[in-house]
Amino acid sequence: MTDARFRTELRDFLTDHHPGRRPKDRAERLTWQKKWLATLYDAGFAGPSWPREYGGMGLSFAHQVIYQEEYARARVPGPLGTGLGIAAPTLITYGSPEQKERFLRPMLRGDSVWAQGYSEPAAGSDLPALRTTARREGDGPEAVYVVNGQKVWNSSADIADILFTLVRTGPPDSRQDGISYLLIDAHAPGVTIKPLRDLTGDAHFCEIFLDDVRVPVADRIGEENGGWPLVRTSLGHERAAGAMNQAALYRRVLDELVELAHERGATADPLVRDRLADFEIRVRIMRLTGMRTIADILAKGEPGPASSTSRLFIALFEQDLHEFAVDLLGPYGILGRRDPHAVQRGRWVWGFLRTRASTIGAGTAEIQRNTIAEQVLGLPRDPAMPTAERTR
Repeated sequence: MTDARFRTELRDFLTDHHPGRRPKDRAERLTWQKKWLATLYDAGFAGPSWPREYGGMGLSFAHQVIYQEEYARARVPGPLGTGLGIAAPTLITYGSPEQKERFLRPMLRGDSVWAQGYSEPAAGSDLPALRTTARREGDGPEAVYVVNGQKVWNSSADIADILFTLVRTGPPDSRQDGISYLLIDAHAPGVTIKPLRDLTGDAHFCEIFLDDVRVPVADRIGEENGGWPLVRTSLGHERAAGAMNQAALYRRVLDELVELAHERGATADPLVRDRLADFEIRVRIMRLTGMRTIADILAKGEPGPASSTSRLFIALFEQDLHEFAVDLLGPYGILGRRDPHAVQRGRWVWGFLRTRASTIGAGTAEIQRNTIAEQVLGLPRDPAMPTAERTR
């Protein structure tokens, strides 16, 4: 199929099946999103990068780029949870045939929502120092892990059905050599999930408490104590998944920012015009970097350490863009979303507050810089870092 025909067919589908306005009620919104994901899947328009054998589209590089552009343009709901872009590539690479059959299609269709359980209060950037333990009990098909610990910074955990989680199955000092990758039923006895409210006033992430949670050994991905390579796959895809999505999203957001500048009568100011031109350049770089990341995945199967460059670039960009937008609003930049006088319902102020976390989530900016320096540029290792590599 030609690029033009694919774009037209996708655009027509997204227009004809648009789910309508986003419900305000949280429960209704979740149902609305799940229904949309099911519509995509049932029509064969879900999983642009997923292999066809697992229900995806198996698109070429060019068509994946077109898909992300048209999806962002259509303003339709995005994926639920964090499984599609992070856990799925890991499961496809390392999962058993039975695990792939059991988990992948329900995840893609939105029937099962996944959330990540990596970071801990005392093991954020130093992920190999995680303390959540999994003690094995029994043998054979009935064998289980008894899991105890705490996780934090878990996006969408409050709506999740499955937690893809890192646990320590080795000795306390085993660091990355004693980590395993478990899939935990979010509704299992002993799992407590508490939403955490952030600067925006919303609860976008949670903390998770695991108290004697019994997890079948069959729900471990990969070998016992062999989870670290899976971590690298997950984190690489987490950063890569955001690259093209964010590029398409911020193409639209920047256009809306230019409209805001016009509305505020600021476009005659040469300093404003200079900033807008800078953002335009960076959006185009973001798109090209996202395309390069997709090309690397198609060629090598993995995004590699270069995915850290796009992650860092996007994090700094979205912070700069929203800081500029708030400055552009002048006194209105202090009004929140619930204030009746807020410009555009306070969306730019909300974005400013939300992106304070951009340089923390999916790996802090400091860790990304170290990864880029050491693994991309080949610079000497930072002597201040612990012996085992940090990734978060």
